[in-house]
Amino acid sequence: MNLRVTSTNPNVLVVDDEPNVLDMLSSVLRMNGFEVRVAATGAEAVASAAECRPDIVVLDVMLPDSDGYSVARRLRQQSDSIPVLFLTARDAVEDRIEGLRAGGDDYVCKPFSLEEVILRMQAILRRTQDDGHADSDLLRYADLELDADAHVVTRAGEQIWLSATEFRLLHYLMLNAERVVSKQQIIDRVWGAEDGRDGRVVETFMSQLRRKVDMRDPALIHTIRSVGYTLR
Repeated sequence: MNLRVTSTNPNVLVVDDEPNVLDMLSSVLRMNGFEVRVAATGAEAVASAAECRPDIVVLDVMLPDSDGYSVARRLRQQSDSIPVLFLTARDAVEDRIEGLRAGGDDYVCKPFSLEEVILRMQAILRRTQDDGHADSDLLRYADLELDADAHVVTRAGEQIWLSATEFRLLHYLMLNAERVVSKQQIIDRVWGAEDGRDGRVVETFMSQLRRKVDMRDPALIHTIRSVGYTLR
């Protein structure tokens, strides 16, 4: 299997306490053009991320010293722009929501396909790299402001911490403020048409984005039943 990434040697931190999983992922990722660092515990992951500033983190949810959600939150404190792909044996909706709240950008359930992991990583990297070439560096709507260059979102002057995918989603809504965008349009723009997701992933991310953006009145993100979503 060889799904060469398009960017030059992206740096990935793989965190898993199972040696065989760590070895397998590391080998395949190196074959596919990634620079790989590994960690077997949450503490090692946080220390390694501070040292190497990875382009993406592949993070197991169940670690010996902490859960992956706690680790993701600590990584967000270091840099809110680090994208995180969770590896987990848990596939309940509640677990996925917890992962989003912790700042995760995507989920792959164990046992997983190596090809799927790489494709998901490539999709995340494309989205986050595109953020650096946004259509507009600074967007404002009402008291909401998004700085694409600094990867910072504020509302009424208070910073809002978003994952890379949440940031991408909000950016798309702000570019289309007061227009209604469908779930399929959002999937095509935020995840890519080739990703093959259905509208439920949009609902999950939109719910989490609302919790962060609409923490004060008036609410800005609205659902237009049977049509899509809008910022108004």
